[in-house]
Amino acid sequence: MNADLHCHSTISDGQFSPADVARRAQAGGVTLWALTDHDEVGGQLEARRTAEELGMAYLSGVEISVTWASRTVHIVGLGIDPANPALIDGLARTRDGRAARAEAIGEQLATLGIPNAYEGALKYVSNPDMISRTHFARFMVESGHCSSTQDVFNRYLGDGKPGFIAHRWAKLADAVGWIQQAGGEAIVAHPGRYAYSPVEFDAFFAEFIDLGGKAIEVVTGSHTPDQYREYADVARRFGFEASRGSDFHAPGEGRIELGTLPPLPSDLKPVWERWL
Repeated sequence: MNADLHCHSTISDGQFSPADVARRAQAGGVTLWALTDHDEVGGQLEARRTAEELGMAYLSGVEISVTWASRTVHIVGLGIDPANPALIDGLARTRDGRAARAEAIGEQLATLGIPNAYEGALKYVSNPDMISRTHFARFMVESGHCSSTQDVFNRYLGDGKPGFIAHRWAKLADAVGWIQQAGGEAIVAHPGRYAYSPVEFDAFFAEFIDLGGKAIEVVTGSHTPDQYREYADVARRFGFEASRGSDFHAPGEGRIELGTLPPLPSDLKPVWERWL
């Protein structure tokens, strides 16, 4: 099973339409796919229709932005009903404030010698309500301020960096609850990206389990090979099921292309087995 259960389209901060991401996944050998746009399910019908036309199995998905211990965490929901009212309302409330935050980021970058960043970021946005740091990063690469989108986050837009503007996202309990009310399962996305201490991680995972969370991403385009092993050990220690996804946004913006991830360790239970 070549499962890719984490990627993005123009509905949030990817560069391809849901149908084009589906085609790219199928061309890369993906056999089970999920589109997981940030805080938005507007691409799910197109994604499912195209995936099924191409012969791929499909799981509806979403990636919800959460604030936990003053840092941003992402929770993927798989197997959701994208028409569920509680989920739709919760995502709408989570999206509120993105535009104001983006304007503040533009103002902050101007003080750092990068003028017109907000206007530049808008060129990459299909839906202005979904403007994100990734759109700023693309502008900053195109305008020559940074060498890559990762360089932008490392120097300017990552948590605590000079251009970072904090935003209060959903609570962990809310995000997991919306996913569960929509009939899905909650998965901690790319845990290797979060700068928590071991004590904080233990508390986070304990709360996630208490809320009904059962899985984490182990093999993901946001992890290094060493982190594949590290979070496989975390999955074993906490009894988590394991997920796998490229976190694809656009060619050249991540470590991994759709369909090219290594397999999960054979002793871990894949999260997708519940749907197959």
